[in-house]
Amino acid sequence: MKVLLVNPPRYVWPFMNEQDNFLLPQSLPCLAAVLRENEINVKIIDCMPLKMGWKSLEKSIQKESPDAIGVGTSESLFSNESLRALELAKKIDSEIFTIVGGGHFSHLIDETLRNQFVDFAVIGEGEHTLTELAKELEKPRSNFKKIKGIAFRKERKIIRTGPRPLIENLDDLPLPAYDLMPMDKYGKSSYLFHPGGTTIHHSRGCIGSCDFCSCWIQMAENKNGKLLPRWRTKSVARTIEEVELLYTKYKKKGLVFTDDTFNVDPKWNEKFADELTERDLDMNWFAFMRSDFIVRDDSLGIMKKMVDSGLSQVCIGVERAFDKDLHLLNKSYSSEITKKCFKILKDKYPQVFREATFIVGLRDDNRQTMLEQLDFAKEIDADYPAFHPVTPVPGTVLWERAKKENWLEIDDFRAFDWLTPVVSTKYLKREEIEDLLIDMNKKYMTITRLLRGLASRHKYKRKMYIWFLLVTSKMIFDMAKYYLNPLRKEGNDEVGFMKLLKPKWYDS
Repeated sequence: MKVLLVNPPRYVWPFMNEQDNFLLPQSLPCLAAVLRENEINVKIIDCMPLKMGWKSLEKSIQKESPDAIGVGTSESLFSNESLRALELAKKIDSEIFTIVGGGHFSHLIDETLRNQFVDFAVIGEGEHTLTELAKELEKPRSNFKKIKGIAFRKERKIIRTGPRPLIENLDDLPLPAYDLMPMDKYGKSSYLFHPGGTTIHHSRGCIGSCDFCSCWIQMAENKNGKLLPRWRTKSVARTIEEVELLYTKYKKKGLVFTDDTFNVDPKWNEKFADELTERDLDMNWFAFMRSDFIVRDDSLGIMKKMVDSGLSQVCIGVERAFDKDLHLLNKSYSSEITKKCFKILKDKYPQVFREATFIVGLRDDNRQTMLEQLDFAKEIDADYPAFHPVTPVPGTVLWERAKKENWLEIDDFRAFDWLTPVVSTKYLKREEIEDLLIDMNKKYMTITRLLRGLASRHKYKRKMYIWFLLVTSKMIFDMAKYYLNPLRKEGNDEVGFMKLLKPKWYDS
C-alpha cells in the first residue's frame, strides 16, 4: 500500500504570499510518521512551498502512482482545492482510493461524500484511523465498518462508523516525519516569524467551547454522542526533543506553536521555559495564549521565564470589548482580565509583540458597537489588532444557528476567510461592514503608532512592524485596484473582500 498525502495548490493570504512565509502544515508529518511506523509506504507533496501548480501536481501523482491519496483541511476556505486534488487523482486513475480529513470535512460528512470523487472521510484525530484504513484497503475483502472514526459510501448509502477515542498519551506518537517535508523551503521570510519559521505543537484541543470555533470540536471527546472540550499535552521532554530536532537538523530558529491554547498548564509552562533556557538555544517562539492564564502565570513568575526563553509574540483572543458579548459567544473570561493581561505585557514585557483578535459583525452589531471594538483595541494598546468579521464555519453552534435563521448570504466557502463578511447584522449590510473594517484599520494603525513600532529597541518587534508596513501597503494598493475597477462583479472567481492572491505558478 502506497499512500500519498497532498497539500494542493491554493490561493494565498494577501498578508502571507509566496514572497513571504509558508507555514508547515502539522497534520502531514504527524500522519505520515504513524503510517511509516506501521510499515506503510507514504510520501508527502506540499505544493505551496514547492510552488507546484496543478499541472505539475498531476505529473507528480502520475509518477508516484499511489494506491491511496489523502487531503485535508480545517479551513473551509481551502476545501474546494482539496476536493479538486481528489478529482484530479481519480481522473489519473479511477482505482486510486481518495480520502479526506480535517475539521471542515469532518463536520460536513453527508455533503462531502455526495462528491463522486471522495471515497472515505476520516473524522476527528486522524493518525490511528488513517493507518487502520490504509491497512484495510490492502485486503482483498475489506471490512470498513470495523474501523472507528470513518465514513464512506456503500450502495449509495453513507455509512458512519462509531467515534474513535482520542489518543490518551501523545508521547506514544512518533516524532513528526519532518524528513518527508521540504524543510528548507519553510521560513524564508526576512521578517515574519524570523528567522527560519516553522510550526510545532505540544498540545491538542482546548478547554473552551466557543460558539464560533470549530477547532475544539475536532479534538473534542465524544461522551455518548455529546462533544465535550478536551485538552491533552505531550510531556515537556518530548516537546523539547522535537524543538532540538528542528533547531539542530533543520536550522529552525523561529517556532510557531499552533496549539489552540498553549498556556493551559502552569507547571508545564514553567518546566518548558526552564528546559529551553537551560539549552541556551538562540530562537524566538510564538504562541496562541489565553489572557487569564497569562495573568496567572505572571503572578507565579512563569511568564518572565517564558519570555526569557524566547517567547517573542503572543496572539490573544480578545474577541469583544464587553462581557455581554463574550457571554453570547460562550467565552469564559472577562474584558477586565484582558485589560490586565495587556497591561502586564506592555509594562513588564515590552519586547513581546502583542496581537489581539476581535470578532465583529455579530447579529446585534451596529456602527457604534463596531467602533467600540476599535476603542478597546486602542485602550489595551495591542501591537496588531485583527478585526475578523464573524464567520459561521461548519461544525459550530454559530453555523447551525446561521443555517436555521438563513443568515448566510454567501455560501461559497472560498469567501470563508475571516476577512470577508458573509452575513449581515440587523443594522449593517455586508458592504457596510467591509467599509467599517477598512476604516477601523486605518484609524488604528496611525503614522505615530507605526513609527513607534519601527523605532522599537527590540529587534523582533521592529521586524514585525516592518512586515506589517510592507504587507499593509501592498494590501491597500491591491484593494484600491479592485474597488476602482468598473468591471468587477460579485460572484466572480476572485471571491472575498480582501481578495486572496492567485500565485503565478498556480496553474503551471
